[in-house]
Amino acid sequence: MGSDVLPCYVVCDVSLSMADHIDELNTGLREFRGAVHADASVTDRVLCSLVGFGEEPRVVQRLYPLDQLAELPSPGPCAGTNFGPVFPFLRSVIDTDVQALERHRVRVHRPLVFFLSDGQPTDPVTWPAAFSSLTDPAWERRPRVVTFGLGDADEEALSRIGGFRTYLGRDGVRVGTALIASVMHVLSTSRPPDGRTLS
Repeated sequence: MGSDVLPCYVVCDVSLSMADHIDELNTGLREFRGAVHADASVTDRVLCSLVGFGEEPRVVQRLYPLDQLAELPSPGPCAGTNFGPVFPFLRSVIDTDVQALERHRVRVHRPLVFFLSDGQPTDPVTWPAAFSSLTDPAWERRPRVVTFGLGDADEEALSRIGGFRTYLGRDGVRVGTALIASVMHVLSTSRPPDGRTLS
C-alpha cells in the first residue's frame, strides 16, 4: 500500500430495473481495475469498496486493493430504489474505513464516491436531507461525489448528488472511462494530506 491512498466507493443501484445494465457495470469495473493496474504510479494508491443499494444499502466488498475488486451480483427482487438510506450508511462506512487506515499511519485523501443508478428515487421527499449528512462541510471526511446515469436515470436528482461531476451513459460515456477519469483527476489535483487532515 502506498504512503497516501484514495478510498473509492462504487455505489451501484441493484434494484430490479438494473438487470439490463449489470453486464455493462461489471465490464466497467474490469476496465477500471485494468487501467489503474497499468499505471504503476497509482496502483498502490487506490483502494476500492463496492456498495449495492435498492430498498436498503449493503457492502458487497469492503475497501480493498483494486486487484481484489469483486463484480456486482445480479439484481434481487426488490423494486424500490431508495437513495436516502445510502448516504448515512456511506458516512458510517467511510468513518470506519478512514479510521482504520489512519491507525496504520496511512495518509488518506478525501474519499471519492461514484454513484450509479438508472431510475427515479422512490423516496424523492426524504433523500435530500439524508444526502446533506454525507456532504456536510463540517465533516472532514466528506467525499467528492461523482454520479453516473444509466438508461432513463433521473438526471436532475443525479446532478444534485454529483457535486464533483455527473456523467450520463446516453451521452456515449462508458462506466469504466468515467471511473478512470474521476480517480485520475483526484490523484493529479489533490495533494496527500499531512497528519489527519484530508485533502
